[in-house]
Amino acid sequence: MANRLQGETSPYLLQHAHNPVDWYPWGEEALQKAQQESKPILVSIGYAACHWCHVMERESFEDPDTARFMNDHFVNVKIDREERPDLDHIYMDAVQAITGSGGWPLNVFLTSEGRPFYGGTYFPPRPLYNRPSWKEVLAGIAHSFREKKEEIEQQAGNLTHHVATAGMFGIGAAEKTQPAEDPFNVETLRRIRDQLLATADKEEGGFGGAPKFPQTFSIRYLLHYHYFTRDAEALQQARLSLDKMIRGGIYDQLGGGFSRYSTDNEWLAPHFEKMLYDNALLVIALCDAWQLTGDSLYREAIEGTMGFIDRELSNGQGAFYAALDADSEGIEGKYYVWDKTEIDEVLGKDAELFGRYYGVTATGNWEGTNILTRPVNPDGIPDNPGTKLPLLGSTDSSTPPSEPSLLSSAVPTASSSNGLFPDNRGTNGLSPEEHQSLETARQRLLEHRSRRIPPALDDKVLLGWNALMNMACSKAYAALGNERWRQWAIDNMKFLRTHMKGEGINYYYHSYKGSARIPAFLDDYAFLIAALLELQEITGDTAYLEEARDILVEVIAHFGEEETGFFYFTHDGQTDLIVRKKEIYDGAIPSGNSMMASNLLYLSVIYDRPDWGERGRRMAAALSRPVTTYPGSFGIWATLYQAITYTIPEIVLTARQPDPTRKEFLSQLIPYRVFQSAQEENTHFPLLRDKSAGDTPQLFLCKNYSCQLPVNEVTTLIRLLENVNNFQSNLYNNPV
Repeated sequence: MANRLQGETSPYLLQHAHNPVDWYPWGEEALQKAQQESKPILVSIGYAACHWCHVMERESFEDPDTARFMNDHFVNVKIDREERPDLDHIYMDAVQAITGSGGWPLNVFLTSEGRPFYGGTYFPPRPLYNRPSWKEVLAGIAHSFREKKEEIEQQAGNLTHHVATAGMFGIGAAEKTQPAEDPFNVETLRRIRDQLLATADKEEGGFGGAPKFPQTFSIRYLLHYHYFTRDAEALQQARLSLDKMIRGGIYDQLGGGFSRYSTDNEWLAPHFEKMLYDNALLVIALCDAWQLTGDSLYREAIEGTMGFIDRELSNGQGAFYAALDADSEGIEGKYYVWDKTEIDEVLGKDAELFGRYYGVTATGNWEGTNILTRPVNPDGIPDNPGTKLPLLGSTDSSTPPSEPSLLSSAVPTASSSNGLFPDNRGTNGLSPEEHQSLETARQRLLEHRSRRIPPALDDKVLLGWNALMNMACSKAYAALGNERWRQWAIDNMKFLRTHMKGEGINYYYHSYKGSARIPAFLDDYAFLIAALLELQEITGDTAYLEEARDILVEVIAHFGEEETGFFYFTHDGQTDLIVRKKEIYDGAIPSGNSMMASNLLYLSVIYDRPDWGERGRRMAAALSRPVTTYPGSFGIWATLYQAITYTIPEIVLTARQPDPTRKEFLSQLIPYRVFQSAQEENTHFPLLRDKSAGDTPQLFLCKNYSCQLPVNEVTTLIRLLENVNNFQSNLYNNPV
């Protein structure tokens, strides 16, 4: 028999719709039942691609005896953390305060009024891993709720107070002015750089130890730091991190795309779930790396990841699905790993070369099977940072500069190779025929793998994650010029505005699966604004700017806190939360507040609204201590510090036919700038006033709407920018 989850649309909730546990979705019915029957509420939070969520379901939630006890003593509520990140944030903070760690499944016990008093993550069916069994936890909580009600209420009060203030670093009305010392200076940026490198793994890339997450915000900070300062160590660590991930098991060597994280230091064994947001953020970082270095390895990873998104996470109507499960046939990673004998059978005579290139052995490298990696070059010599393996699966290769110069590296021109065997590496030891054999073998194994039982697909459409992918499409188009990706961004935005836009306080919705539901959160709006800004850059369509402005006004009205300038995660009309939180950490995805600060700076220039720019600067300044001390947790904020510290260029292109020049300009890495292009004068936008368009393109470099004389070529504009940044670079190297 189905429980109360049968009417939900979330794949995660539907996975539990036939559990013997009498699950409720979050809502008034469950809260009223708890109050009427004086029962504690058990809230269990997870998501469709979560491996340990599936494990706990099989072990406990499908067990009739365990379910009977849960039904007798608790009101049981299931939440998809991707549908309700507001609730997940609240109860995750509570569990982290209790246990010192968090994760999913997240199991938290609430009073009848919804206040947390105890919780944890995964609990085994029997005592294991120094954890009590799930039945022991249930029995202990049920007993305490009956016999120690006063202590539980006190604990719930303390935890609720903690949740309300967690992670705010003292931000309050007293900090509505900037600190006495301006934090936006090159010394602050140097300290952030030093902190990141102090936590960096100099051998295997990344930051910290296992489990290792991509931390793309930190990588982008180091790439941008090199852009501004020519700092070689920052570039080396950023490239090492990306290179190791691309050559490791976290990257799908056959089908492209990245798994969520690596369980080891070497990026070998991933947690095999694939999330839309991870891949979007990695594409954005890889585009920066490609534009800065011209290294063909990054181009390959961009194309491979975009191919994965197209093949496995696109709905065919412009939207992108949320995630792929880690498990297939109930076994984590089964879809992706290989026995050597199976590869030998599929590839025949090509198996030996393929196995040497991808590290395949009879004994395997993970639990007796092979996760495909690229650990050594074809001559058997361990691959050192900066020595890349041949490009596979691409249509182009390029010759990167030996040391990128500040701002002057336009997209490199194609080499004279045939596009399959780049001639700029020279010592890879592969003939063109062998290289073609590898590519053919890869395609054959990919086709063979597609006949396996695939991981489950979480096919809901999330507004914020789609906006991040929209930004990735715009960035990929700008970096590599593939017109398909620009069209993806346009089609995706059309889908979001058609299917997920509402009216009034529900200006947009957070989730879509057949119908739109759940009012959008701050993250959704912040990412959507940023995607609209990128879209107007690659298309020149000012309608995207108008939509971004309208959303910004709504967010300020319904999410903003005037005393501090920061924004709440939920709008002012939401009533089913015990606290209203402001999220400032840049975690797996950017915080809504850091993205809103960036949006405010950009749109303040577009619409000549200095009050918006001041608000963005004030938000960033209020976080100077945590940003400089813990930059790995505030990566978007840290990158925003670079933008504020250095001159933010205002760049305008006018031409009757702007596309070719716009495409050339967009191919350059300029970490933060305001860019508009127009086919005619537009008096509605300050930067476009008094700028006519002719047959010859004109490029204007401006600051505070004061523009230098226009130039006709992108290379000339880049030299003007280089002069500005050379001054900043000299200031860095020779501080006054």
